[in-house]
Amino acid sequence: MDTIDLHTHSTFSDGTFTPLQLVKYAEEKGLKAFAITDHDTTEGIKEAKSIETNVEVISGVEISTRYDKKEIHIVGLYVNENDADLNKQLKYYREKRVTRNFEILEKLNSLGVDITIDDVKESCTGDVISRAHIAKALVSKGFVGSYTEAFDRYLGDNKCAYVPRETLNYEESMELITKAGGVPVLAHPLYKMSDTNLENMMVKLRQKGLKAVEVYYSTHSNSDTQHVMAMANRVGLIYSGGSDFHGATKPKIDMGTGMGKLAVPYEILEKIRGERNG
Repeated sequence: MDTIDLHTHSTFSDGTFTPLQLVKYAEEKGLKAFAITDHDTTEGIKEAKSIETNVEVISGVEISTRYDKKEIHIVGLYVNENDADLNKQLKYYREKRVTRNFEILEKLNSLGVDITIDDVKESCTGDVISRAHIAKALVSKGFVGSYTEAFDRYLGDNKCAYVPRETLNYEESMELITKAGGVPVLAHPLYKMSDTNLENMMVKLRQKGLKAVEVYYSTHSNSDTQHVMAMANRVGLIYSGGSDFHGATKPKIDMGTGMGKLAVPYEILEKIRGERNG
């Protein structure tokens, strides 16, 4: 079976593979197609498309949004990476990330954790500095023993150095993706909510432009996949899927195969392409 991966990250957000390395790795893994879906930026796509390859490189983005006070993520597939409105909004929210990062560092400093923005930048090569980069700096400076510990002690939601950030609402994010010619996809859909609330959320998102949901995902069991498929069928959403590959940031998750059992069939791309706007 030909397989694909529609959710990966490069060094332009919080991954550890450059876009060119992602292309080469996709070739090594035998993937027929993959999407670069960096957080709040499309800047890595040009680099990925700069070399000849037999792997289809899909332009994507992952946007953090809010639904009923809960953060959810919307992936855009087949977006025009040169779309002016999309990139203007993404730049704005990247700038908001900068403000948030300084607020996190201030909290860490107040806790006796002597870390600076320059320390963080040492682990970042792209435009987006995230909590993942702060976590790497905490590890490299010896304040924690691992990336996981950094989030468990300091950076995770509602931990002592956590700072919420400004995000687009879900309607705005999907409208941006659609106007940029892309297909909005609900990422890693098993959020911490009841099945009823999850399905109701999918219904509301579909009414506002959602087209697909990641039924295939690295942490999904077989039963999880079947469960999300059933919801998607009831709601009228098509299937998507990906590993959420970050490289060394998430070492247990591999491109294409996730935690070892992931296999996203190439056939789902035909329906996803069919939902493109322009």
